[in-house]
Parts: sequence; structure tokens; C-alpha cells
Amino acid sequence: MYDLGILNGKIYLDGNFLNANLYIKSGKIYDISTNFHKCRKELDASGKVILPGFIDPHVHFELNLGKYTSVDDFESGSISALFGGVTTIIDFLDPISKVEELEPFFNKRLNLAKKSLVDFSFHTTLGTFYGDLNNLIEKIKNLGTNSIKVFTAYSSSKRRTNDKTLFHLFEISKEFKIPILIHAENEDMITENVPIKIHSKARPEISEISEIIKIAELLYQTKGTAYIVHTTCGTSVEEIKNRFDEIFNKNIFIESCPHYFYFDDSIYDSKKGYLFTMTPPLRSAKEKEKLKNNIDNIFSIGTDHCSFNSKEKRKRKTGNLPMGIGGIEHSFVLMYSLFNEKIIDKFTINPAKFFGLYPQKGTLLPGADADIVIFNPDFKGRIEETHTKADYDLYINTPIKGKIEKVFKNGVLVIDKNKLVNKVKGKFLRRL
Repeated sequence: MYDLGILNGKIYLDGNFLNANLYIKSGKIYDISTNFHKCRKELDASGKVILPGFIDPHVHFELNLGKYTSVDDFESGSISALFGGVTTIIDFLDPISKVEELEPFFNKRLNLAKKSLVDFSFHTTLGTFYGDLNNLIEKIKNLGTNSIKVFTAYSSSKRRTNDKTLFHLFEISKEFKIPILIHAENEDMITENVPIKIHSKARPEISEISEIIKIAELLYQTKGTAYIVHTTCGTSVEEIKNRFDEIFNKNIFIESCPHYFYFDDSIYDSKKGYLFTMTPPLRSAKEKEKLKNNIDNIFSIGTDHCSFNSKEKRKRKTGNLPMGIGGIEHSFVLMYSLFNEKIIDKFTINPAKFFGLYPQKGTLLPGADADIVIFNPDFKGRIEETHTKADYDLYINTPIKGKIEKVFKNGVLVIDKNKLVNKVKGKFLRRL
């Protein structure tokens, strides 16, 4: 006898929809069938879409920036995630400058994440690194954090990776099959600590576009693997697709975030422009539209969720405030509202396969974890609730279509009718 049968739903299975029943046993998906089997519990999902739990590969919970710490810790952030159907996250270790820092930084983050109600993993993050990269890779593999994040900017905070190290990382990436995540901005084009109203102009679009083109050139030569985080400009995507089609979605992969599809940099002229500050910044309306036009060429959607309270961000200059906004709770419905079913893979199988989580995550195939979203595609309304600990949410009152009605974590119903009804402890996911 099965523990749970989700009956009569429209099941999304690796790119196709099936009208069938989904059966769960011992926290795993056990069978998909048009037959009816005995179950301890049954759920009629007629008219609903059954989706794998979403993966957010780019979050910053409880991020300590020294003067500020992002207000959503692993408990509140994971609760917010569950309301958005996100059942797996990948956060980041603090930046390291030498190999010896990796393990203590990992243990520190692992201890913080014990509060999480979703499953989690980490990206190793490099600051200005002085150690032996080959030794680092070995230790990363042992810890199961099989990805490396670097910055091509932020020398002022000792986080920048120079071109020589980047080239070496790409060679290592090919040899050891480890992806390099890149915050791509040309530092020489950036001006820091400027008035809010010129935040976007001080980190101009060309600083991203030119840096991503340079990265693509390096990847073309090395055949390493890079994943460009929080891509802001449609032109960036167009240039890579048109000029480097041979390595596009083979060696270079593009992530973007919902806020770059919903807002543009005109908001920085408003009185509350400080609430919309993040890096890279919002872009022009023209680049926002280009980004929308290139949705088919964007591999995955992360949120870069990094929430702060409004009083912490209420500053006149960018150098005095913490960068980042929230949004994990709304990411799927926001993107579904714009692009419908074509965005499903960008939240599920794409990040699952790329980051070594498939087939445990990102699919409803038998044997996968029973992380499941029951989605109503016919709903039309507005975002009315938020569960972030931050005292503001930029997406409140945004029109949407589609609604997450239920979320299951390991076969346990955790979200039902806008309420958290159960708490299931999240676990660390080793990625090899």
C-alpha cells in the first residue's frame, strides 16, 4: 500500500505532461500510473498541474557582510522558499583566500543551515585566492560542494579573481568537471559609493556585457564550464548566443533573476529607489525587454535572495547600504506569469542536472525525492502575502497568474492553503 496517491492531475515529467496518478512511499516517488492503487491517503488533483519541487541555485540566507547581516536566516528563508514551492536551495560559503579556510567555513555554514526546512547545498566561494587550486579542488570534492563562485569585481573587499586565476580555474573545471559560477562585471568600469539615482549608471551595462564576452572567449579556448549568475542584460545573452553558439549551453550557461524582468533602473529616481538596490543593478527598460525576448536562451532562474530591512537600506549613497533584495517566495509565479510553462525546466531539471542533484531532485521520476508542487494554472490575482522577515516586499500587489496551492517535502504536506502545516527538517545534499 502506498502512503499517498495524488490522483487525476496533470503531471510534468521531464518536458512532457501526463494525465496520470502519482504514488508516494517512504518519502520517495514510487510510481506514475493511469491505474488506481490502494493508498493510506488520497489527494484529488483534478485541474491542477503536478510539478517537481523547485530548486533555487542562488540564495544568500544569513549572509554576514560585517556591518549588516541579511535578515532571512535559514529558518525564515526556507519557510519563505516553501511558500514559493522551492524545496531545495544552494547557498554560498563565505569567501576564502586560502585552502585552510574551506573546512571551517563549511562547518560554520552547515551549523547555521541546520534550521532549514528545505534541503540545501553550498557553493564554495573564492575571495582573492592565494592557495593551491588543485589542493582546493580535492577538498571541495571531499566536502560535496562541487561548484566554485568567483567575482570579477570587488577588489576593495578582497573578493576579485584576476584573469590569470580565472583562466586556470577554467582549465581545472574541464579536468575535474566542476562548474565555475561568475559574478561578471568589469571592475575598471565601475564607480562605487555613488548617489542612489545613478546606481545603474555607475555600474554600466557594458561592464557586464564586455566581461561576459571576455569570459566566453576564455571558455572557448579552455573548454571549461562557467555559469554566469544574475545576468541582467538581454544584450549579454544575445552576444553570447550569436558569437559563441558553439559553446552556448555547453560550456557557458546563463542564470537570471525575476527582478531584472519586472523592474528597470528608472526606479532609482524615485524616493524609494534605495529599496531596489542590488548588484548588478537594475537595467534600462530596453535591456529588460531584451532579456524577456531571450528567455529561451536563459538556462535557469535564481533569486539572489538577500533581504534586508528598509531602515538598513535607507541611505543616500550606495557605499553605505547593503545590496540585495528578497523574492524567493514569488519567483516561480512571477516568471510563470510572464512566460507560462516554458520556465518550468529553469526551476527544476536544468539546475538539478547542472549542479549534480538529478535524479534525486528536479524530476518526478520514480526514485526521486517526493518534493512536489500542486499548481493551479487558472488562478488570476495579485501577490498579497509575504513570509520574509524583512519589513518590505517589492512584489506585494503585483498581478500574477497561477498559484501554488500545496507543497510536499519528502512526501509530507508542508504548505496547504497559504499555511505552513508541517515542518520537515532539511538535509545537506552532497554534490559530486
